[in-house]
Amino acid sequence: MAGPGRSRRAWGWHPLVDDWAARIVADAGLRPGNLVLDIGAGRGALTRHLVDAGAKVIAVEPHPGRAQWLRERFADADVTVVQCDVLALRLPHRPFRVVASPPYSIASALLRQLLAPHSALIAADLVLQRAVVRRYVERPPRRWDLRAGLSLPRNAFRPPPQVDSAILVVRRRPAGSRRWP
Repeated sequence: MAGPGRSRRAWGWHPLVDDWAARIVADAGLRPGNLVLDIGAGRGALTRHLVDAGAKVIAVEPHPGRAQWLRERFADADVTVVQCDVLALRLPHRPFRVVASPPYSIASALLRQLLAPHSALIAADLVLQRAVVRRYVERPPRRWDLRAGLSLPRNAFRPPPQVDSAILVVRRRPAGSRRWP
């Protein structure tokens, strides 16, 4: 079990470099007032840019020290910090978006949770392992449009992961509509 004294690698933590975090948030096409979950918020690389975009942010971070650091850093912003196991998180009941760089080890379970029939998710931009993005794009679940977005080089993270990454762009398909061309 990982504890607060464990290393970044033990937690699977590879924070985004600021320029890449800014680009991911800009590409997400948020509107002021959007409710956005930042899952695996870390030290707030994405959170900062989400706040700048006018989002109401729920920053989810399992590591107690980083969760406390986020509370202090964003005390005056529209950010709620939730320290919990991401997969135990109760999703909002109102429409929400996700812009996040979650731990790669939980990607499949997280996607099952977000794309479940009862979910109020309307859109997500998730930094995931490129192989996972490819797998989901090849077989998207019903009612969802999924595509591969921006590819991220390993140096988009500090420390760099040992796998290639990309954005999985998820959009809820309006009832009766067709898939993306």
